[in-house]
Amino acid sequence: MKLSEIAERIGATVEGSGELEIISVAGLQEASSGDLSFLANPKYAAQVASTRASAVIVPADWDRPATCTLLRVKNSDQAFAEVAELFYEPVPAPAAGIHPTAVVAESATLGDGVSIGAHCVIEEGVVIGEQTVIQANCVIGYKSVIGSGCLFYPLVSLREFTTVGNRVIIHNGTVVGSDGFGYAVQEDGSRKKIPQIGKVVIEDDVEIGANVTIDRARFGKTRIGKGTKIDNLVQIAHNVVIGEHSVMCGQAGISGSSTIGSRVILAGQAGLAGHLSVGDGAIVGAQAGVMRDVPAKDFVIGSPAMNHLQAKKVIAGTVTLPKLKEKVKKLEAEISRLSAEKSR
Repeated sequence: MKLSEIAERIGATVEGSGELEIISVAGLQEASSGDLSFLANPKYAAQVASTRASAVIVPADWDRPATCTLLRVKNSDQAFAEVAELFYEPVPAPAAGIHPTAVVAESATLGDGVSIGAHCVIEEGVVIGEQTVIQANCVIGYKSVIGSGCLFYPLVSLREFTTVGNRVIIHNGTVVGSDGFGYAVQEDGSRKKIPQIGKVVIEDDVEIGANVTIDRARFGKTRIGKGTKIDNLVQIAHNVVIGEHSVMCGQAGISGSSTIGSRVILAGQAGLAGHLSVGDGAIVGAQAGVMRDVPAKDFVIGSPAMNHLQAKKVIAGTVTLPKLKEKVKKLEAEISRLSAEKSR
């Protein structure tokens, strides 16, 4: 595809030859002749001058030297995402129908164009909407309801009574609706399991990464709001409610009965205690340990988590502790010397 065609598709200004033939896309370091790359993070700005890519997508205000053709755009990250779609070779869509090795209960209801892959189990009372694809080795539990246009990759387990909206994507190995972690301590110190009689509701346009676990509610509903995106290896406990268009990054964990607002970002390995509230638009930094409510639009980091401005002061103070310790030792020695002189 000619670079000029790509530029027209993404609304870019070409600085150099638009006649270049682009055959693929790649990162700045990995790119070679015929590749189109991009710069979104200023951290990698120096690589634009050394990349072997034929062309690079850069922000419109880019003012550093380059050895290749440039495509100037308002948002280079978004533009590259659009370009990647042009070169993406999709896996052929599976044919509609039920694989001979799948086990589908007679009471299950399948919409038009549904595809059920090899060795799947579709239990009694399940309802699956039209054009939904359930790939190999998935288990859809008793009386679960799945909307239309969904895609479940292999080895997804949907436990009983789970409700999934339309256009939901769930990646390999994820378990939705497993029992919440609930036990009652007995007089002898043993723990008796508390029945988890609630369910999980996943709204439209949610995407859930690989090996995510979402627990069913103890009672009521664990709810994942419309458009929310969940990264790999995230744990969401019983009765958690997540608002719309939030983002949960890898290895984040949310304890039971916490409420996460809309357009919230939980960065990697963030951990939240139970029964907390995180307000709309808040950001929880990587590895933050949240012990109390987070106001809307706040940005917290650290463990225990606090507002990022306060946390930075605490971190800066911690860095100076070794010097402060040495200063105190010298002052103590001086005090001891002066006390000794005075007592003579």
